[in-house]
Amino acid sequence: MKVVLFCGGLGTRLREAAANLPKPMVHIGYRPILWHIMKYYAYYGHKDFILCLGYKADAIKNYFLHYNECLSNDFTLLNGGKTIQLSNSDIEDWKITFVDTGLHSSIGQRFKAVEKYLEGEEVFLANYSDGLTDLNLPRFIDDFYQKDRVACFLCVKPSHSFHLVSTTEDGLVNDIKDVKEAGIRINGGYFLFKREIYQYINEGEELVCEPFQRLMKLNQLTAYKYDGFWACMDTFKEQQQLDDLYCQGKAPWHVWKSTQSEYCWETNESKTFNLAYQIGR
Repeated sequence: MKVVLFCGGLGTRLREAAANLPKPMVHIGYRPILWHIMKYYAYYGHKDFILCLGYKADAIKNYFLHYNECLSNDFTLLNGGKTIQLSNSDIEDWKITFVDTGLHSSIGQRFKAVEKYLEGEEVFLANYSDGLTDLNLPRFIDDFYQKDRVACFLCVKPSHSFHLVSTTEDGLVNDIKDVKEAGIRINGGYFLFKREIYQYINEGEELVCEPFQRLMKLNQLTAYKYDGFWACMDTFKEQQQLDDLYCQGKAPWHVWKSTQSEYCWETNESKTFNLAYQIGR
C-alpha cells in the first residue's frame, strides 16, 4: 500500500526543539520522527511513500537527497575510507514521492493535492507524521477490510497529562480526574482509506471536519481502539520524553527490533549492501 504522510506543518509548539525545521524533521535520537514513522511502515512491507510538503520543504528534500545510511546501520570502511560497505540498509528499497502541497494549506488541502499520485490505489494508508506507536499494523488493516467502510483511524487514549473538570453552573467543582482515567479517546493520526474518500472532500475543507461528518452520517467511518503504546510529539517536553525512551533503548515503536514480533516482512541481516560514498557527502 502507498502511505501518505502529512509533512507541511509549522510545528509552532516545538520551536525550542525545531528551530527553523518542519515538525516532521525534529529528531528523536539520530533520526527525525518522520524517519521513525517511515521505518515503521516499511517494516510491515509498505515502502511507497507520498510526502505532502509545505513549511521548509527543502529541509525534508535535502535530508533524503543526502541521506546517510551510516548513522543507523553497521558498516565497514574499505579502500582507505573511500568505500563504505553497509551491513544492512534503511531506505534502499523505499520509493518516496515529494509533493509541494502549499505553505499554508490545511491537511485536507494537502490530501487533495496528492490525489493524482494515488491513481489505481483501492486502499492506502495516511499519517499525521507526529505520532509513534507499536500498533500491529497488519491487524489494523485486516480489521479495516473486515468492516468494509470508506475510512478508519486509530483511536487511542490521550498521552497528555492534564485533568478534566466538571462543575456546577455556579462554578463548584463536583468532579476532577486525570484525562487518562476519564475514558476519553482521541484520533491517533494513523489512517486507512479507500480511494472513494475523495468523493467526500470538497476544495478548501479540512480532512477530519466536513468529510468525516459526511462519512459518519452514512456509517462509513470506523475507529480502531488501541490501548498499547502511542505517543504524539506536539511539544518540546514530549520530544524530550520520546528522545529519552530512545536513548534508554526502550523505544516501543521500534517494532523492527522486536524479537517477539509476529510479523517480519524482510530480513536484511542476510544481505550485504555495498554503497560507495564520496568523503564529506
